[in-house]
Amino acid sequence: MSIELTPATQTVPTGTPTSIREFLAFKLGREEYGVDILRVQEIRSFELPTRMANAPAFVLGVVNLRGVIVPIIDMRIKFGMDEVNYDSFTVVIVLNIGKQVIGMVVDAVSDVITLTPEQLRPVPEFSGVIDNNHVLAIGSVADRMLILLDIEKVMSSAELGLISEAAH
Repeated sequence: MSIELTPATQTVPTGTPTSIREFLAFKLGREEYGVDILRVQEIRSFELPTRMANAPAFVLGVVNLRGVIVPIIDMRIKFGMDEVNYDSFTVVIVLNIGKQVIGMVVDAVSDVITLTPEQLRPVPEFSGVIDNNHVLAIGSVADRMLILLDIEKVMSSAELGLISEAAH
């Protein structure tokens, strides 16, 4: 099984081009996930958003980010995880997905990880809260395993439509 990622081609000091990708690593419960760093606009501390009527349960509400109304999605609720706690480590990752800006609430941000193709493993077949089609690959770094999300698929177009309606 091959893993198709759109690689950012960079040149290493030897002048040999390599395909590497950078991911922002974050935690949800005991799992560690990654999202393409090119989708990340900024990382903000968590603040309680303004609640929106008729929004899906995972949409906590909206915040005004320098004049842009940004829907805030709690990924623990979206993934059906128990125990949603907000503490000093809770952050909002502001993402650009298509023409939409969305805030994603996560338990904590770890770091930015650079992965080479050799560090990417195929997604095993399993049934769970996250659809296998929403996972790009499993990233392996030393003793860490990251679930690398295809954030555009996680935030499917139907859900983005619901979020846009709720925000406006």
